[in-house]
Amino acid sequence: MKNLDEVITLIPELHRDDLDRWIRDALIEAAQESGIPTFSETQFARVRLICTLRYDMDVEEETLPVVLDLLDQLHDTRARLHTLSQAVLAQDEEVRAAVLDIVTEARRRRRG
Repeated sequence: MKNLDEVITLIPELHRDDLDRWIRDALIEAAQESGIPTFSETQFARVRLICTLRYDMDVEEETLPVVLDLLDQLHDTRARLHTLSQAVLAQDEEVRAAVLDIVTEARRRRRG
């Protein structure tokens, strides 16, 4: 966990008022420790991501919720795909081959 001052020190381009607004707008989740906002490693990474989007890529403030929602959906989809892949790999060779055949056929149909 990192406290508010640590986050601001570790991300020099971060403006305190931006971080406060992102917390208020629920783009970032901050826990409270003795009345001081603290951030998990995941939330700290999210702050860095938002800084990149805002300061480096010039994504507009009003667009951030949409962009973050899409990135969250992509992250969740990748996690589900990883879980599904692990489940398929745990099956015997016959089942794995059948799944691979179905996936290959579906790709062929999509490509036309």
